[in-house]
Amino acid sequence: MTTARAAAIVFGREVRAEMRTRELLQTTIVFVIIVVTLFNFAFEPDVAEARRIGPGLIWITLLFAGSLMLNPSFAKEQNNDTIYALRMAPATSFAIVLGKTLANLLFLSITEIILVPVFSVLYNVPVLPVLGRLALVLLLGTFGLVVVGTVFSALATQARLRELLLPLLLLPVMIPLLSAAVEATAGLFEKPAALDRTWLSMLIAFDVVFFTASWLLCDYLLEE
Repeated sequence: MTTARAAAIVFGREVRAEMRTRELLQTTIVFVIIVVTLFNFAFEPDVAEARRIGPGLIWITLLFAGSLMLNPSFAKEQNNDTIYALRMAPATSFAIVLGKTLANLLFLSITEIILVPVFSVLYNVPVLPVLGRLALVLLLGTFGLVVVGTVFSALATQARLRELLLPLLLLPVMIPLLSAAVEATAGLFEKPAALDRTWLSMLIAFDVVFFTASWLLCDYLLEE
């Protein structure tokens, strides 16, 4: 079985499992809506303040939503003892990690499709004029987040306090990506909007480095 086909099978399995209950997706969407809504009611920022703090708010919300969503990625396999079936499957470790990474990317992208319009309406920050460039920044930032988060989810599977361990591992590593994503998004919220290629290059470099690292280390991730 090729890596692409095995990854597609794992991806389809993850999507079907989530669509049966929608538990994780619904929880994450409700979480991001609550965060941006409460923040708006608590601070009532004007338009200028919303443009200044909005990028940080969006990415911090996505980081915590990602921690919430990525933690069960491998933990549910451990709880249901299906991790052994995955290890015995005629597929490479990279295909399993890649399938789960793509599924997590899809789930978090759906969350962003809900989050961005809600933020735009609540904070009166129009995103339609920069939607294409904003989608590119969100895609690059989200890909880096799910790659690192999926790998750390596999690493934390055996830990008793894995719910606490994943955010502790994830937050320090995500600092370069968050800095680049926030700065790139801030440039898009300015007048006139501009996308700095330096931050875009930093996002691409982060994605390439950590995706390559996940490929090199994937054989060790599923070991007992």
